[in-house]
Amino acid sequence: MRDLVEIGMGRTAMRGYDLEDIEIVPSRRTRSSQDVSLAWQIDAYRFDIPLVTHPTDAVVSPATAIRVGELGGLGVLNAEGLWARHSNVEEKLLEVVRTAEENEDPAAAITLLQELHAAPLRRDLLTQSIKEIKDSGVTVAARVSPQHAEELTPDLLAAGVEVLMVHGTIVSAEHVARDGEPLNLKRFIADLDVPVIAGGVGDYRTAMHLMRTGAAGVIVGFGQSRSATTTQVLGIGVPMATAIADAAAARRDYLDETGGRYVHVLADGALSYSGDIAKAIACGADAVMLGEALTEAEEAPAQGYYWTSAAAHPNLPRSEIVGFTGAGADLETLLFGPSSDPFGTINLFGGLRRSMAKTGYSELKEFQKVGLSLRR
Repeated sequence: MRDLVEIGMGRTAMRGYDLEDIEIVPSRRTRSSQDVSLAWQIDAYRFDIPLVTHPTDAVVSPATAIRVGELGGLGVLNAEGLWARHSNVEEKLLEVVRTAEENEDPAAAITLLQELHAAPLRRDLLTQSIKEIKDSGVTVAARVSPQHAEELTPDLLAAGVEVLMVHGTIVSAEHVARDGEPLNLKRFIADLDVPVIAGGVGDYRTAMHLMRTGAAGVIVGFGQSRSATTTQVLGIGVPMATAIADAAAARRDYLDETGGRYVHVLADGALSYSGDIAKAIACGADAVMLGEALTEAEEAPAQGYYWTSAAAHPNLPRSEIVGFTGAGADLETLLFGPSSDPFGTINLFGGLRRSMAKTGYSELKEFQKVGLSLRR
């Protein structure tokens, strides 16, 4: 039974836990980290590490999507971002960065980002970006919003997209609208021959409903980071440890309901350190979506600045533009080391591998059963 706390007369709230509230409990067995596999597979696509990038222009360009794929992860390009709107994206990103650096008012850079996103989508630029990734030989993934999924997906598939992400702050299978026909995810997914990852969600019921649409993966969270302001703007928050565990429970029940259909759970948010990645997998995630943690890679398009895709919303942005300063390691070092950083911001997946080894697990799915304890 979920712990309910009375917050006032006649009003209760469910208690939830963040990743920082929990710790992984060692077992009676340890093993060599060389015997640990970090591989996972979604549909027909297998990856060496459980990494999916958060679809933000700050981190993912066609070039970085290719590099992430070469290193064993899945880079997701934002099909509604700057790479689909401007031919000189590097110059536009530099404008955003300079505006953020030179103005004390954070609204100045957001205003510029909104203006850049007001430019019309250009199918030729989008196709060119997708083709560049496709030609490299890595798996091609792109993100669309629920509002534009039906409009953009045919072009994305024609260009070579192999994994489609339908991604928003909160995505449900039961959207109600007066102004036009909303996206019917179940029908939409049934008509496609590629796996669809959908989200974000924050609770068992919504995760279960998305699984029933036929999604191959469900995103948990809304990209919480130093830049995300969803809680301030909407009052909506997702305690990630609880949200991941609830979605994993929905996955288990859906597996029983369907007689064996497994839907992957992707954790998106509150993942700053390698220990956070380990905790997310331990709570039941199959993979993690990293954005802020990749900001300081030398290959990152925004040169140390970060924002989520919600920053460019035309009338209600839910992310500021935040600058980071750090070692500036290349992407391979950031993911696999070596590292002289003692806090787990470099060698992210080496940290996960060592955590699994120290607790005696050799596969990600086994590690989802590791013991957990609460700090409080």
